[in-house]
Amino acid sequence: MNRPAPVEISYDCLRFLITHNPTNAQLGRFIEDLKAFGVNTLVRVCAATYDKTPVEQEGIQVLDWPFDDGSAPPDQVVDDWLSLLQTKFREEPGSCVAVHCVAGLGRKRRGALNAKQLHYLESYKPKLCLRSKDANGQSCCIQ
Repeated sequence: MNRPAPVEISYDCLRFLITHNPTNAQLGRFIEDLKAFGVNTLVRVCAATYDKTPVEQEGIQVLDWPFDDGSAPPDQVVDDWLSLLQTKFREEPGSCVAVHCVAGLGRKRRGALNAKQLHYLESYKPKLCLRSKDANGQSCCIQ
């Protein structure tokens, strides 16, 4: 099966890598991609489909925060995500956080967001404003 290429999303000093959900057979290439983008934290928001031990042996922290595919994240996942970003981008400006769900298809096609997800985004109220500086002293913010 062809897997979509990883997609990096950058905003000021914040860097994210959106990836596919690999299998154990694809894990070597997956780890190469993570390392090529300088990822040091990986968030899995789906049930595990591969052994995370080889990823962690490469110095990449793996966090498991699964929730139902196609749905909005529960409040606890949002809180954990914001806490992670607050810590990560203050302690390691310019670092890259990777995240993947079951298929990662939404980053490659129009209409990928469903009604539940759109409603969540439309009604989302910021919980915090994360301010940090990158290696060049540039300030950035995420809500």
